[in-house]
Amino acid sequence: ICRQAIVEELAGDGAAVHTCSRTQADLDRCLQQWHTKGYRVTGSVCDVLHPDQRLSLMESVSSLFDGKLNILVNNSGALLHKKAPEVTCEEFSTIMGTNFDATYHLCQLSYPLLKASTLGSIVNISSISGIVSLPYTSVYGASKAAMNQLTRSLACEWAKDNIRVNAVAAGLIMTKMLSSAMSPEAAKAITCRIPLERIGEASEISSWVAFLCSPAASYTTGQVIAVDGGLTINGFN
Repeated sequence: ICRQAIVEELAGDGAAVHTCSRTQADLDRCLQQWHTKGYRVTGSVCDVLHPDQRLSLMESVSSLFDGKLNILVNNSGALLHKKAPEVTCEEFSTIMGTNFDATYHLCQLSYPLLKASTLGSIVNISSISGIVSLPYTSVYGASKAAMNQLTRSLACEWAKDNIRVNAVAAGLIMTKMLSSAMSPEAAKAITCRIPLERIGEASEISSWVAFLCSPAASYTTGQVIAVDGGLTINGFN
C-alpha cells in the first residue's frame, strides 16, 4: 500500500529491511533504487495470498536475521470496490486471504523471531474502512476490521513476551491502488468531507510506522490509529 515509503522510512532510520514483491521484476527494480540510496534492503518474491509462499518468506527472514526479528510490518493489501450482492466467492477469498489471512499467518510465523529479539513490534497497515462504512467496500472493510481486532487481541496475548502490536488505519492516501480504484470525481467528493481538505501522502503513513516501532512508542500497544485527516470523526459536518 505504502511499501516504498515504509521501507525507506525504516531503512533511513538505520534498520536492515527485508521486503517482498509478487514479481521478480518489481523486486529487482525497487532493490536497485534502494541500494543506490545506500539503504540496507533485501527482498524475496512472495504472493502473500499463498500460505506456502508466506512460510518460505519467513524462513528467509529467520535465516537472514539469525532467528530474531525486531519489526514486522503487515502491509499487503487488495481492494475491492463492488456492491455486496455482486461479490463472488473467489473475490471474497482473495480479499480476505490477502488482507487478513496473510496478516494472521505472518504474525504466527514471526512470533518466535519477535520473542527471541526480546523487544518486538508489529504494525498492521489497516484502513478506515475497518472503522467506518465506505461505499461498496463491504468485504474490504470486513477484512480490515478483522485486522483491527487481531491487533488488539495479539497486543494483550503477546505483551508478556515484550511484543507490541499496533495498527495504522489509513484514510485516503495517494497510492497507485487508490488512483486506480477511485475516479477524480469520487476523490473530490470525499475530500470535501475531510477536515484537512486533502488526500494524505504515503510519507504520512510511513512516519507513523517508524514511530510505533521506535522506543518513543514503548508504552503504546493494541492501538488502531486513524491517519485520515479527521475524516472518521467529522460526523455530519
